[in-house]
Amino acid sequence: MLSLIGLMAGLGLLIVLTMRGFNLFITAPLCALLVAVTNGIPFWQVSDKLDFVHGYMSGFSGFVAAWFLMFLLGSLFGKLMEHTGAADAVALAIVKKLGQGKAVLAVVLACAVLTYGGVSVFVVAFSAYPMAVSLFKGANLPRRFIPAALALGSVTFTMTSAGSPEIQNWIPIQYLHTSPYAGWQVSIVVAIFMAIGGYTLLMWMINRAVKQGEQFNQRASDPEITSRALPNPLMGIIPLGVVLLLSYMLHDSLQQAALIVALSGGVVSLYLLNFRFLHNPAAATNEGVLGALLAIGNTAAVVGFGSVAKLTPAFSSVVDYMTHLPGPELLGAAVAVSAIAGLTGSASGGQAIALPEIAPHYLDRGVDAEQLHRVVAISSGALDSLPHNGYVVTTIRAICGESHQNAYWPVAVVSVLVPVLGTALAILLFQWF
Repeated sequence: MLSLIGLMAGLGLLIVLTMRGFNLFITAPLCALLVAVTNGIPFWQVSDKLDFVHGYMSGFSGFVAAWFLMFLLGSLFGKLMEHTGAADAVALAIVKKLGQGKAVLAVVLACAVLTYGGVSVFVVAFSAYPMAVSLFKGANLPRRFIPAALALGSVTFTMTSAGSPEIQNWIPIQYLHTSPYAGWQVSIVVAIFMAIGGYTLLMWMINRAVKQGEQFNQRASDPEITSRALPNPLMGIIPLGVVLLLSYMLHDSLQQAALIVALSGGVVSLYLLNFRFLHNPAAATNEGVLGALLAIGNTAAVVGFGSVAKLTPAFSSVVDYMTHLPGPELLGAAVAVSAIAGLTGSASGGQAIALPEIAPHYLDRGVDAEQLHRVVAISSGALDSLPHNGYVVTTIRAICGESHQNAYWPVAVVSVLVPVLGTALAILLFQWF
């Protein structure tokens, strides 16, 4: 009981401090230390007993070692899309088709196209924010809903769908020996459900706020979309297609490494097609590297917290309980992954911690690997979006300049509630068909 109380206290403190704007690089190890102290885990190595320092840093460094190249290439790809104007060209083409009156839909679709095309979800928010500000200003919509619009297009129906180049769809491959297209039939249905359901809920919240008198508040620091020359939208779409095509062709032979090759191909094709619009290659490269470090650092900091939590007796008990829930095995897997993703504040981090524990268990029980892959992917994108999630912190505070108090709850509706319902739908469809 004391172990569980300490674990919950550490997680609760991490969420509270994040809501108050504290830095994850400081709060995550401190809260992990609280968990260690309340569970009798020594600070430093004592004989063969696992300790806090090695437990935290093994989780932190292990995640960086496994996924740094993917984060780096995804961030470089996104920054090249931004600096060449290809991202703006694609987004503007979508806006032109939909019209200014569909501001929220335009933001969601622009993020969805970039995310499913291989741009890292962290980078998509950076790239799409200037466009979102312009659209929300033109429609006079409350700007506190911009993070939710970015999240709906980035970390819901695209991030965990079959075929997505995002790492949340690729981590299960190494444990389940599946492909990124695992369970694609059900995935299509769930993605459509999450897209329509999330957009309906988001528009309901926005319309309700507008009726209560909320409107767009201009800031002096707001980015402006310049009138510079932009490439043809096709020059932004082709590199996205290159990423998808290479990942599809190579996933069987290279598995996880296929994503590295696919993103590399996307970076090269984007540069070759749009180099004359790239006025400062050094700045684009430097910003891409810094963006990758920030994104993977925030995620790894919380993964380190999860690694310390994994050392506690309560963690093993909770995982054992969840993997033996009555009912469909897929339900137990979804609950276990969701809980661990929520504990770590990261869909990718939660998968990296949960799958070594649960994958052999469910495969031995005869669960279909493709069904398990899709349920794990979708469920990992639900409770991961609690306030301490790296993407949530970065998007709300660093990119949009909002507070958690103002902007988090709409984000929670579209990135927690909607994926939870999507997970339930996926399990039902797999059980029926």
